[in-house]
Amino acid sequence: MKDLFILAGPTAIGKTSISIDIAKRLNGEIISADSMQIYKYMNVGSAKVTEEEMENVKHYLIDFVGPKEKFSASEFKDYAKDAIDNIWNKNKLPMLVGGTGLYINSLIYNYNFTEANEDKEFRHYLEQLAKEKGKGYVHNLLKEVDIESYNNIHLNNLKRVIRALEVYHLTGKKMSEYKSSEDIYNIPYNLKYFVLNMDRQKLYDRIDKRVDIMMEKGLVKEVIKLRDMGCTEEMQSMKGIGYKEILYYLQGKISLDEAVYLIKKGSRNYAKRQLTWFRKDNRVTWVDKDKFNSDDEVVNFILKQCSNMKK
Repeated sequence: MKDLFILAGPTAIGKTSISIDIAKRLNGEIISADSMQIYKYMNVGSAKVTEEEMENVKHYLIDFVGPKEKFSASEFKDYAKDAIDNIWNKNKLPMLVGGTGLYINSLIYNYNFTEANEDKEFRHYLEQLAKEKGKGYVHNLLKEVDIESYNNIHLNNLKRVIRALEVYHLTGKKMSEYKSSEDIYNIPYNLKYFVLNMDRQKLYDRIDKRVDIMMEKGLVKEVIKLRDMGCTEEMQSMKGIGYKEILYYLQGKISLDEAVYLIKKGSRNYAKRQLTWFRKDNRVTWVDKDKFNSDDEVVNFILKQCSNMKK
């Protein structure tokens, strides 16, 4: 079973510098789990790690997708698995670092994203069916293919009824088959999974400061360049926090001050959602940065938990 180190946490908490320090100490290489740092030309708004910051630690899955392209968790899983194999073949430790929980989960839960993703047309068809024939009719469709979900999901909970039908439609499997704890944790990795946390107000202050730094570094110029390349607000990349707000400013919909305010607010809300996401996994070791005097102490604490992972 391959060792896999994970360092996650909310935006702006300081994952980059801590992970690089750990990588140097554990002979590791880093696979980024960040849904914005994958994009080319999107450096400032994604707080993309620079060559200088990398300190000669090799990073994967950064700066390799065009900003007009779509990219899914399923694709991330495939690329990341290849990177893990590549790192292991060099007798180094693969380290997954980032804040995109969906990307991390694609590797550490035993379910197939490609299979159980979504089918919007089928979902829309079922929604229309419910309007025409009633929720009970759609609920009864579930009885025919997934009796467990039929019994567990009330007919008024149309969203979940449709999701269960969608999963069966896409995979031929029942929802319950994806929820078996024995199955979902059956992965080919020996995990050491750490999530950084800190006092909420201190984190929010760090987020606000980071946004100010992004503005100083030229976020507006970066978005102008992307717009001139043909990137629009409908594109997946441009829906990222920081990009959509500056686009609104450039379109004259809001002032620059309003854009900055919305970026800070959106980033704070995102951090809150990230922490909620990571709390769902009981394999996580939480690392409260407030209990340490420095990042060095945080690194040493994590290293103590990883003594059997050293190469």
